[in-house]
Amino acid sequence: MQIIEVKDYEEMSLKAAQYILNKVKNKNKMVLGLATGSTPQGLYSHLAWDHQKNNTSYTNVTSFNLDEYIGIPPSDPTSYFYYMYERFFSHIDRVNENAHIPNGLASDLDEECKRYEHLIQVAGGIDLQVLGIGRNGHIGFNEPGTSFESPTHVVELTNSTRQANARYFDTIEKVPTHAITMGIKTILKSREILLLASGESKQNALVHLITGEITEQFPASALKHHSNTTVIADEVALHGVKQLHPR
Repeated sequence: MQIIEVKDYEEMSLKAAQYILNKVKNKNKMVLGLATGSTPQGLYSHLAWDHQKNNTSYTNVTSFNLDEYIGIPPSDPTSYFYYMYERFFSHIDRVNENAHIPNGLASDLDEECKRYEHLIQVAGGIDLQVLGIGRNGHIGFNEPGTSFESPTHVVELTNSTRQANARYFDTIEKVPTHAITMGIKTILKSREILLLASGESKQNALVHLITGEITEQFPASALKHHSNTTVIADEVALHGVKQLHPR
């Protein structure tokens, strides 16, 4: 696991964008795994700006998002479909059929999970998967206790995850209780993983990720099984790690 320390959120976002752009520009076809939430917002802003300025093309990029809430229509501003369209997809030359997000309104959710998993396989697997990390160590919506052998599946969100996401909703009661997420096994099949972390709220998670044991009670620890993982984190997020291992 390679750790890249940066000064702050802005530098994390810029470095992550440069990392991805280098891959997009130098690969004829690419399958990119995408994340949502507050952490990658700056990344998408930089990618959108680059497209407007440098006309970097995404027509040969296929994307798969990590997750989507169950029961929220794509037109709802709290859906991850809406998030991706507003912050990234509407600003680039994407090919609509190449951008995939789980369907949280599917009549048969188990079949939707199988369909999504199949689509990833048909695309040849994910070349580069972008991740954030939750305070409880969740990646995607894989909550503590999720099997490392899990494929794409339906998950019940923990109270801590719903509380963390409540700022995007009018009330905590409106935060969905379930979501579809790529499983840990699916994530680990990615050829390369890029995890982003910023701020004091991620200090404990990074300490556990970098120095702790591998356990299903801390889902992100599964990344230690992956041979090509890069973490880009700012000084504040890495403060706890540096306290334990001063240079």
